[in-house]
Amino acid sequence: MSTPPKPPQEPEQPSGAPAPPSAYPYPNPQSPGPGSAASHPPPAAPVPGQQNFYATPTLVGQPGQPAVGHPYGRQGPYPSVPPPPSGGGGGAGRAVLWVVVGAVVASAAWAAGVFLIGGKGADADLRGYTAPANLCSSTDYSSFETEYPDNDGSPTHNALKDPALDESYCSINLKKTGSSYADAYLSTQIDLHRKSDPGPEFTAMWKNYEERYPGYDVETVEDIGDEAYLVSEDTTSGSSSGSLYATLAVRDGWTTYTMSYSAYLSSYDDDDKDPPSLDDVKDWMKTDSKSTLDQLKD
Repeated sequence: MSTPPKPPQEPEQPSGAPAPPSAYPYPNPQSPGPGSAASHPPPAAPVPGQQNFYATPTLVGQPGQPAVGHPYGRQGPYPSVPPPPSGGGGGAGRAVLWVVVGAVVASAAWAAGVFLIGGKGADADLRGYTAPANLCSSTDYSSFETEYPDNDGSPTHNALKDPALDESYCSINLKKTGSSYADAYLSTQIDLHRKSDPGPEFTAMWKNYEERYPGYDVETVEDIGDEAYLVSEDTTSGSSSGSLYATLAVRDGWTTYTMSYSAYLSSYDDDDKDPPSLDDVKDWMKTDSKSTLDQLKD
């Protein structure tokens, strides 16, 4: 991380040069120095028993005098409240003063209210979906069973429950008849976004998937949720290696769902390098995703 530049330093005043202008109104900063009689006229004679509230304040840093703060408590870059006018305008001065103070207090109270209470956000539009503890028990993948008839006896699943997000995940090994290991993999995931609308980010991520990962195809899927995209890639053409990949991503209100399929020819038995076509996989995913989403509604 780069170091931020230092702010410019104020140049030092040469010896004997006048002090720079000041926002402090007493005394006039352009008046002669403290050694001149013109800058400090003799004070008026005090009236016995009366305190003079508007006497010339002590100069800060004047030899022989202690340093004092601003006569009206000014600290930092905030505007100070001016003194009430002298003479017969005391009532009007107090009125102006209380108007200024009231405006400051009202602004502070409004800001505190917005910070503590906040605006009322929209309720989460979950469309009646649930995120079960075991998503595998609600995942329909019957369309794949003709190609992969061996049942996975121990699919992997996990879940998250939080005030901001409910999430369930399932991973299933797909096997051809007689296979010792998985020939393909299927996973599903549902997310219930309880605090924020996932729509804009969902669209940006899936609709533009090929911009981040060149070589993938993206197509819009109709009749599933509010919007759905099918991302796919086939690298098996003309070889005995390569892979098939597809993900169907669905958003319905503030609920998002994905079904993903992947197959690697290197994991197939040597005498059986015949994976399903990518078009078949896409059709199976659309059919089974619709069925799964229906099962996940209350």
